[in-house]
Parts: sequence; structure tokens; C-alpha cells
Amino acid sequence: MPEYIALYLLLGVFSGFLAGMLGIGGGVVIVPALYLIYTASNKFSPELALLVALATSLTCITLTSASAAWAQIRAQRVHWDAFSGLLPWLLVGSAASGFIAPLLPSDLLRTLLGCLLGCVAVVMLLSWQPHPQRTLPGRLGYLGVGTGAGIVSGCAGIAGGNVIVPTLIFFNVPAHNATATSSVLGIPLAGVAALSYFLSAPAHTAPGLLGYLDVSTFLAIVVGAIATAPLGVRMAQRVNARRLRQLFAVVLATVALRMLFVS
Repeated sequence: MPEYIALYLLLGVFSGFLAGMLGIGGGVVIVPALYLIYTASNKFSPELALLVALATSLTCITLTSASAAWAQIRAQRVHWDAFSGLLPWLLVGSAASGFIAPLLPSDLLRTLLGCLLGCVAVVMLLSWQPHPQRTLPGRLGYLGVGTGAGIVSGCAGIAGGNVIVPTLIFFNVPAHNATATSSVLGIPLAGVAALSYFLSAPAHTAPGLLGYLDVSTFLAIVVGAIATAPLGVRMAQRVNARRLRQLFAVVLATVALRMLFVS
């Protein structure tokens, strides 16, 4: 709808800034916002609205993460050992997500995501500190964490930062490095998940859709997001790790409450 283009651009500006600053891809903002717009405007049925919001968010994140990731790579903050360990299993999980999400009731999907994000937010707000001797997991650990994060992130349309960042912090990766690594991992994770949504969609969904992708909305969001993602990266470099983690927790808690209590 043309009247929503300005709103989509603003959504892109905000989500791009969050993607660069917190390494979360912006999906925590894009998915609930699009779902609310679609249902309030009766553009799609509630069931289709959630799938379109998820697929559109993931496609946006593929490009948004690329902008943020390049800035993080230039800042030399990426933890490449964690990247290489998680990448193959994240791809497996994200590929499966596009076929799993359409099978789940939208209310169940929203509730599970809200509970997960809420638990992570509480732990991070309580200033929890990982055991100082804990190191990154071995192959089996990467398999479990990566596959699980890929499935959850793809089903939730959030590109993995909400799972990857707390997980890396749990294994004593500094918050700035966890954020940077999540940004880079978000590119293949979101891209594969978006492709799986396209492949799982019926031949004809609704006018203006390519599979489950809302093409015009995607273009508007990406324009705003790509412009502001590098600004978020620069802001993250000026915030200390403890404050960054607290800010991340507040974002997670806000989204969790939205998912759990707003239908």
C-alpha cells in the first residue's frame, strides 16, 4: 500500500541502526511491525500475515546484515573461529526453518519466540557473568547450538542475533565481538532461510507477493536499513560492553512482551 511506504522507510532506518549496533539483523523490529501493519490494514489474513512478515524480514536482513557486517569486518571485531564453527550448522537449521514455520500455528510460534526472548533478556539484565574458564564448544556443541539457532531464527524471522549473541557471551566471547560475529553470520543464515520460505510457498499466495515475500515493502525497508547500519556499528564501538549487553536485553524484553501479549 503506497500510504505505508514512509512507514516502511522509517522501519528500515530503525532496524538498520539496531542491526549495526546490536548485531541482531533488525528482525526483532521488522517482524512484529509488519505483522501489526498487515493485520491492522487487513492486507493479509493473520496466518498469511505472519509468514509474509517472516519471509520479508529475512530477505531484508540478508542485505542489512551485509552492510553491518562489512563495517564490523573493517573494525576487526569478528571472532572467526566461532564464525567457522557455527556457520555450517546454522545453514542446516535455517534451511529447515522455511518448511517448519508454515506447519506451526501462528499463535504457538509467536508464544514460543516470546518465551525464548524473555528468558534471554532476564538473564542478561541480571548482569549474569559466564564462568571465566568456559571456552567455545567443540564440534558437537557447534552442531547443537548452530542447528537450534538456525531453526529458531528462521522460524522467527530474526536472523539469529537474539540467539547467537547471548550464546557467544555465554562462552566468554566479549559482547562487541559477539555482536560483530552475529552480523556476519546473519548474511548466510537469513539468505538460506529466506530461500527456504520461497521454496515452501504455494504457487499463488496473494497479489504483490513473490512466494511469501512482500516485494514493495522489502525494497522500502532495505533503502532505509542499508543507510543506517554502518552508523549503528560506529555507535556500538563507543559503548562499553556492559552497557551494550544491557541495551540488547532491553530490546529483547520489549519484543518478548509484544509477542506474548499483543495478538
